[in-house]
Amino acid sequence: MTARKIGAIVGAAELPPRRTTPGLSTLEIIATVSRRAVTDAGLKPADINGIICGPQVGETPQHVPATVAEYLGLQPRFADVVDLGGASGAGMVWRAAAAINAGMCDTVLCVLGNTRDPERIPRSPNRNPIREFDVPYGGSGANQAYAMIAQKHMAEFGTTAEQLANVAVKERANAQLNPDAVFYGKPLTVDDVLASPLVMSPLRLFEIVMPCGGGAALVVTSAERAATGPHPPVYLLGAGERVTHRALSQAPDLTTSPLAPAIDDAYRMAHISARDLDFLSIYDCYSIVVAITAEDAGICGKGEGGQWVSEHDFSVTSCLPVNTNGGQLACGQADLAGGMSHVVEAVRQLRGTEGKRQIANPDVALVTGNGATMSEEVALVLGGANT
Repeated sequence: MTARKIGAIVGAAELPPRRTTPGLSTLEIIATVSRRAVTDAGLKPADINGIICGPQVGETPQHVPATVAEYLGLQPRFADVVDLGGASGAGMVWRAAAAINAGMCDTVLCVLGNTRDPERIPRSPNRNPIREFDVPYGGSGANQAYAMIAQKHMAEFGTTAEQLANVAVKERANAQLNPDAVFYGKPLTVDDVLASPLVMSPLRLFEIVMPCGGGAALVVTSAERAATGPHPPVYLLGAGERVTHRALSQAPDLTTSPLAPAIDDAYRMAHISARDLDFLSIYDCYSIVVAITAEDAGICGKGEGGQWVSEHDFSVTSCLPVNTNGGQLACGQADLAGGMSHVVEAVRQLRGTEGKRQIANPDVALVTGNGATMSEEVALVLGGANT
């Protein structure tokens, strides 16, 4: 492999997702997970001179980097906000590397966090333009949008509910090796999935993420600086990004996502192909997303995603493990931090520190992030110390 090492992830931390986080503010969660990531990197707060946050932190809708930096006691030379929904975590990584390569900073903290307290959830009205073209016709909410995508995939390619149910089952099996997973100790069968309540046809309850509270953070620095850290560095080898729409009614295609060209860009930058991947840490808010991502990544042919998720082994002993921590479907989705959890899991696997769920000698991982309704997409190729 001859890919240039664009940057390196030297610190990673995650607060396990929980159904509720009463008594915790978003800033408290961000501070806790940030401290752990910086400590994991073997650094001090004074070593951090760049910061990237999500679009809001609950306590404030504006001036987010300044609010977070002040709370953490940082005075960064570079600050940014990434607003790509579930793709925000992955999108932060390449932006941090770009800022470092531009000479703006040396070491960047990327952090996302979310508190989950039903009594504190804001009830502000939704004034999104999506309400003009979608909502009046019944197109309201993520469940409806992803159900339409699943219906289209079934109609076009013959994908079945039984095939898609395997995504939830196999990720739940992986979660049995992760004590931090929300569904740890709760295995699942295909019959269980098909018997669960129908939320929005054809998607059932266990094929849909359960919102949680939690946080995740990463520390990104240059490849040169990474060599002196306490852990084997994990290198950013390639990245790709595409944004095509916000409302599902404006999507150019329902069965091929913008991830397809984003992944192609990441492969090209890293000088690899799908055949070089050792594992997948891919966004999985709904079962259909995993099937379409496998197609878009060139793991299987277009229209074969249903068959692939049904027949392929997701486990750590597989030739191509998938979402070894259980993914968002089985570990939990802590809002935007749920997307970053895929990066954290990939980092830990490439370091070789995952214990019972450790993949044997992984070198290259594909990480994906997905925002809105398969419209804000980011792909990363990460490599271990031997790449």
